[in-house]
Amino acid sequence: MAYIERMGDGLLSALLGEFPAVLVVGPRACGKTTTALRHARSVIRLDRESEAVAVRADPDGALDMPRPLLIDEWQLAPAVLGAVKRVVDDRPGPGAFVITGSVRTDMTAQGWPLTGRALRLVMYGLTEREIEGHAAATSIIDRIGAIGVDALTAPTVALTLDGYLQRAVRGGFPDAVIASSETMRRRWLTAYVEQLLRRDVDMADPGRDPVRLDRYLRAICANSAGVVADSAILESAGINRETASSYGRLLTNLFAIEEVPAWWTNRLKRLVQLRKRYVVDTGVLAAVLGVTARSIRAHGDLLGRVLDTFVMAQLRAEAAVSEAQPGLFHLRTQEGRHEIDILLEFGGGEVFGIEVKASGAPGRRDAVHLEWLRDQLGSAFIGGVVLHTGPRLYPLADRIVAAPMSSLWSTPRDPAVG
Repeated sequence: MAYIERMGDGLLSALLGEFPAVLVVGPRACGKTTTALRHARSVIRLDRESEAVAVRADPDGALDMPRPLLIDEWQLAPAVLGAVKRVVDDRPGPGAFVITGSVRTDMTAQGWPLTGRALRLVMYGLTEREIEGHAAATSIIDRIGAIGVDALTAPTVALTLDGYLQRAVRGGFPDAVIASSETMRRRWLTAYVEQLLRRDVDMADPGRDPVRLDRYLRAICANSAGVVADSAILESAGINRETASSYGRLLTNLFAIEEVPAWWTNRLKRLVQLRKRYVVDTGVLAAVLGVTARSIRAHGDLLGRVLDTFVMAQLRAEAAVSEAQPGLFHLRTQEGRHEIDILLEFGGGEVFGIEVKASGAPGRRDAVHLEWLRDQLGSAFIGGVVLHTGPRLYPLADRIVAAPMSSLWSTPRDPAVG
């Protein structure tokens, strides 16, 4: 199959033109290696035991290869990073190394060998914009930051609710996207989850009980996009608080789940500070819970969670490569009087609000929380949208519109298709 252009291709090329090393991180099988290979002249595959053994035996000698050199899955032979440091220190210059990894790292931690020597680029699974062939278009996030709701355009061919759900249960992993049938896709995703809970977890943190970890992941999937008290997760998974905290860190480090912090400002009072938990890929969510587009549609609460998680998957990947680099947040006041699914906070404190509705024609009542936030923030509120499953884009209130979810990947130059 032909290479699917990624939103990060141009950014990776630009970073290599300026800096000696770029660390490309993200979930296993999201396409990091395929993309990185397009920017490298040689490669060391540390998931091949023979190459890993050679690097562990002589990491400095192993790097004597044409540059840029791709070092794939560095976490399988961590000593290679010390060798990269020595090369960069001895012969500084751009474009020496592309390093991929499937484990989240703290690049500011004391002892991290590449501090000040490598920049990080986060990749996720394919977005709908990439699948539709618009990877080179300007990010919807950058357009929103520049012109607010006017950035949103209606697609020329509308999706139905079933169309959105089919995309959600497929997810964004390239192997799932190109699967020849729904049966093959489900088999691939099921195998992915099995490998995540056993091989990936054991390599990152040996000795974990895969059965209890599976129960924890199921609880997270069932509550994805929710502000859920830890007690509910503990009860559902049958584990204690310490174990849950450990599992949460582990799956976050493996890019299986992510937390979205609550937004805070001293201009508003009584804001809840609980984080929302998201499963990173909706295909994984569907595989873990054993659900299909049809069964999700029949389950009202899960339907809303899946659509919210699907939208967040698009925005998370867009934010990672955007020029604006906004923060992703949610907002909830105490007792739930006001709640907004997703907030983008741009530089200077400008805010754009997003509500996700499993409705084909939301009305002004669906924008009440966005209107409240607009009135509280004044000019700092640059706009808001109620994303829905219908075909139309239309105004709801001042600086607030209703728009199809597919407006996130339609472009003024080349609108999205169904």
